[in-house]
Amino acid sequence: MELHAYQTVADAVRDLEKRGFTANFEMIDKKFQAAGSGRTFMSGDLKIVEHYRFEGASDPEELAVVYAIQAVDGTRGNLVDAYGAYANPDLSAFLKDVPISEP
Repeated sequence: MELHAYQTVADAVRDLEKRGFTANFEMIDKKFQAAGSGRTFMSGDLKIVEHYRFEGASDPEELAVVYAIQAVDGTRGNLVDAYGAYANPDLSAFLKDVPISEP
């Protein structure tokens, strides 16, 4: 699998969606969900297949990490989290238990 170099968070999300990562994952009430589907996942149900960190050198709003995630049921989606001091602590704790399966 080829990893990509993206200039912006929006570029990464758009390309991941084109490549089939169409679900929007989110943390709600300390549960990991595919938005709008009602499906919730535990950390063992998921794997991170790609991730991209944006440092925000030219735009502080670009201080983020974009994750491409696949669930055991075949759901593929993306998740964007702030990076550094603005990161969601519940999400960060959850993602520490999600295996990374990158090339």
